[in-house]
Amino acid sequence: MKRLSHLFVMLLWLSIPAFAQQPKAHTSFKPGEIWTDTDGKHINAHGGGIIFHDGKYYWFGEHKVEGKDGNKAMVGVNCYSSSDLYNWKNEGIALPVAAEGSGSDIEKGAVIERPKVIYNEKTGKFVMWFHLELKGQGYAAARTAVATADNVTGPYTFLKSLRPHPGVWPENATESHKTEPIEVTENDPEWEQKVAAGAFLQRDFEGGQMSRDMTLFVDDDGTAYHIASSEENRTLHISKLTDDYLSFTDEYVRVFPGGRNEAPAILKKDGKYYMITSGLTGWAPNPARSAVSDHMMKGWKQLGNPVRGTEEQKSTTFESQSTFILPVQGKKDTFIFMADRWRPKNPIDGRYIWLPLTFEDGKPVLKWQDEWTLKDAAGKKN
Repeated sequence: MKRLSHLFVMLLWLSIPAFAQQPKAHTSFKPGEIWTDTDGKHINAHGGGIIFHDGKYYWFGEHKVEGKDGNKAMVGVNCYSSSDLYNWKNEGIALPVAAEGSGSDIEKGAVIERPKVIYNEKTGKFVMWFHLELKGQGYAAARTAVATADNVTGPYTFLKSLRPHPGVWPENATESHKTEPIEVTENDPEWEQKVAAGAFLQRDFEGGQMSRDMTLFVDDDGTAYHIASSEENRTLHISKLTDDYLSFTDEYVRVFPGGRNEAPAILKKDGKYYMITSGLTGWAPNPARSAVSDHMMKGWKQLGNPVRGTEEQKSTTFESQSTFILPVQGKKDTFIFMADRWRPKNPIDGRYIWLPLTFEDGKPVLKWQDEWTLKDAAGKKN
């Protein structure tokens, strides 16, 4: 009878559908490999950022689909949760696109990129900002947009999209920016130099400044900043948000004019602010850049390429582009560099490149790891 009962149990187990069997838990990071969630599906949260709240991490990112429409917002912004950073539960669509024909700025088919969520201690609201391109306009709109929710996983309510700072000069604008017009034409041989000098800053003064690749950063005192690639992606703008995080103040600065920086990511360590960006080469990977400052709004100095490795790794940032820098909770000076390996012909196949970010001689450093754990990162010299 025992043999029969054992045989019955085995037959019963084999009859359980494959989808009912729990996927194997992850115990390490394997950059560039397919990263599955707790349902066994490839995580779909591209261009993402992470917030830590009430003991859990929440990862927000672009929901991609297959084929030529993959880089359009056909579904919305995804959210995943994790307590250990290795294993992620799909929490569903945090911000859904609006219906086709609705006329909404986030109508299905628009472009929603690099969503970032922060929590406002004063209002108790979760605030999401993201780069938005209006449907059917390619990348001409160059707007930023904001949504809010009462719960970290959503649903988020879209509030508005805008071009920041209409009618406002940056704090580090010169008198010549305000009084001496810079004329620039499409085939001007001095186009780049004139843009760096402020031609597009002047052009967009009345209607608001361009805002594309962006990130958010909340400082120790609760002040929130919006960092974005502006002026046709030639100059970074760092802007201070209002106390409720839902709007821009009039305080902003231009950083590295004409530097062609995209994909900003920020961290703070030992009282200093560090930034990692990419160059400007469309969907093609390029060498990362790094910078440091004692203040968010002034004094930024370039530190060079943070990547250490082969020439190919250094020239392509491991075939990826930065999206966020995550401080690991409970592990002092332990940071994770988050990047995406884009697949523009089939965006849903994009891969995640997570690597420990360390420091050598006061500079951020990135080295390739085929596989690594948080224990490995915490043990590295910072």
